[in-house]
Parts: sequence; structure tokens; C-alpha cells
Amino acid sequence: MTSLDGNRPPLPGPPFLDPPLPDILADHLAILFCGINPGMMAAATGHHFAGRGNRFWRVLHLAGFTPDQIAPEQDRTILRYGYGLTSVVERPTARADQLSTREFATAAAGFERKIVRSMPHFVAFLGKAAYSALADRRDIAWGPQPALIAAARVWVLPNPSGRNRAFTLDQLVHAYRALHQAAFEPRPTVTQ
Repeated sequence: MTSLDGNRPPLPGPPFLDPPLPDILADHLAILFCGINPGMMAAATGHHFAGRGNRFWRVLHLAGFTPDQIAPEQDRTILRYGYGLTSVVERPTARADQLSTREFATAAAGFERKIVRSMPHFVAFLGKAAYSALADRRDIAWGPQPALIAAARVWVLPNPSGRNRAFTLDQLVHAYRALHQAAFEPRPTVTQ
């Protein structure tokens, strides 16, 4: 089918929002969970971690962040617990390895402005790829990082994607629980 001017009409695509997956932010969050970029299902539905195999919501609950497991359609309720959700790169892809280094570089300034505006206590990167690109380092360890973004402490967690089979559910829960303990559990006082 061609239009009156002889050009083919654009093929219909997924019904993405602008941006494809809106951030869920508030000021002074305890933790801002930061994905690499939206998956195709998340972008199509407008809900974070909506992919069938994504373990984010289950891991969050099992690690103690939420009293019940949140459904992706209820993702905005995460704000009740003092957490937010964002992505470094807004462009949705089927796999994170489909992003270019240039896309991370282009997104860096806007991402940092987001952190400055919302002032979370922690920024938790879900996977090493985004933080590695932003920090321009390859030797990223899991867990707390020495650098800050604005005044936020940085923590790197394993990606909960169903494609990430390097981590079992128990290993993910253990890694996420370490952040929960660092953020919320009081430190024992030392007496002498």
C-alpha cells in the first residue's frame, strides 16, 4: 500500500510512550534503582521490569525491600517504600548489548542531572554495563563503589533480567539484601 505521494507509509511499531518508559522518581529517595535501558515488554506496557522472565520484583520482595511482591502494573507503588526507578539509556532494546558506547555517553549528562534533582541516598545500578560506561571503567566490582554520583552512594547489583542466568535467584537475593542492610540496618555501636 502506498500513500498518495507515492511513498510507503511507515510500518506500525510498538505503542511506545515518550519517553518509552517514564521514570518513577521523587525527591530524597532511599534508593534509586537504575536499569541499563528498558526492555521491549517494559517499553510496550509502560511498566518497569514487565518482561515475563524478569526477576526484579520477586528479588526486591525476597531481599526485604517490600512486604509483598509488586506486580509490574503496580510499579509506581514502589514510591511508598522510598524507592524509585529509572534507566540510564531511554531507548528500548531486546538485549542490553544492543546499546552502543555512544548511547551511554550521550545519556550521561541527563542521567546525572536526574540524580542531582532527585537526591537519592543510593543509586543502585542493575548490572555492571551502565555504571561501567558512565564511570569509564571496566574493573567494576559488585556492591558498593568508591565514587559518588552527586551526593548519592553508588551500588552495583547483578541484573535481574531473565536473560542473566549467571546468577541464581538465591544469589540475586543475597546481593540485593546486602544493599538493603547497608541502607537500613543500624550499625552496631562499638564500646571500649
